[in-house]
Parts: sequence; structure tokens; C-alpha cells
Amino acid sequence: MAFGNLRHNLDFLSTLKGVVALLRDPNQTESVYDIEDGLRHIKATELAVEFVKSKPGVAELFQERYLAPSVNIEALLQLPQESLGHAYASYIKDSGFDPNFFRPLKVEDDASYFLLRMRQTHDIWHIVAGFGTDVFGELGLKAFELAQTHRTMSAVLIAGGLLSTLFKHPEELDNLLNQIAIGYRLGTKAKPFLAKKWEENWERPLLEWRQELGVEPAKEYVP
Repeated sequence: MAFGNLRHNLDFLSTLKGVVALLRDPNQTESVYDIEDGLRHIKATELAVEFVKSKPGVAELFQERYLAPSVNIEALLQLPQESLGHAYASYIKDSGFDPNFFRPLKVEDDASYFLLRMRQTHDIWHIVAGFGTDVFGELGLKAFELAQTHRTMSAVLIAGGLLSTLFKHPEELDNLLNQIAIGYRLGTKAKPFLAKKWEENWERPLLEWRQELGVEPAKEYVP
């Protein structure tokens, strides 16, 4: 019992530290992982795992523990321009991102697999769903994720984004609420993104992916 209470307290402190740092600077990516690491063992994360595994095709990936190898951006740029791989590589290169930027996580159970797979495919979700990388775009995607997965971090970041906007940019509240509403609506209508092995079908046209998944992109990324 004492160990459980200690872990709970440490998780709470990690979450609180991440939220405070993120409110100060929304571009602090490491703070996002502090939040999620602190939420990993709570009941809501357990329920989120149960929720996503109930979706068609997702439980099989959990059983397989499917994780894609590191991507070769230059090789993906050689694919046809209409392909997901080319769109992804162009997005990564134009933005100056590192495709392996995410904090690593040892897969020990369903929860850790869920979090790692979400981190690994974050930018793919951005492209297919059509959300930008500014603060509003990120929060729109978080609303999309919340609808699709009930991911605990998504809910916390949305709440933090609303709080930050109320204090720092209250004139933008309507725009933010609209973006969150768009993301959540798109997420409820689309088929499960988490069920897809995107990396095994880089050459497939982005438009075909969207049609299969029932996605009307919020803001289409143009390489």
C-alpha cells in the first residue's frame, strides 16, 4: 500500500510539473511527456486502453505489439507526391522535425504499448487528419485523439490550453473552442486510426487513406 501511495504521489508531481511548465511555454515538448508519464498508471488510462481495444482492428495490434522501425526520410521523398510517405517526409523536412523526437518508453503492458504507439504515429495523425502544428492545430488534434482513444493526456492538454487562453489570449477563446469542436467531431466520425500500420503502406495515396478512414481533413497539408 505504501509503495502504491508513493507511486501515486510521484505520478501526480510529474503531471503537475508538466502542466505548469506547459502553461508557461506551450512549445515545451518534454513537458507533454512529463504529463503523460504521470498519467500512465491512473484508472482513466486503463479505461482508455479498454476503449481503444474495443475498436475494430486495434486489439490485434496490441496483441502483436506492432511498432514500426525508424523511417528513412530521404527514401520516402522518392515516393509519388500523392503518397502518404511523401506527404509525411515533406512535412517532417519542411518543419525541421525529427521523426524520432518522442520520449522512448519500454513496452511492459498494454498501457505502455498504447502510449508508445501514439507517440510514434503522432505526425502521421497530423497529416491524415489535417491539423497544423501551431498551438490551435495541436489542440484540435488532441480533441481528435480524445474522441478516438480517450487518451488521458489529450484531455489534460485541452484543459490546459483552455486555461492558458483564458488568461493569456481571451480574445482567441472562440477560435480555440471551434478548433476543439472540429477535432472532436472529426474524431468521432473517422474509423480507428490506431488500427492502421501506416508504415507498411507509405506508397498508398493520402487521399485513399482519408477515404478509407472517413476523414474530411481539418486543414489539408500541402507538401
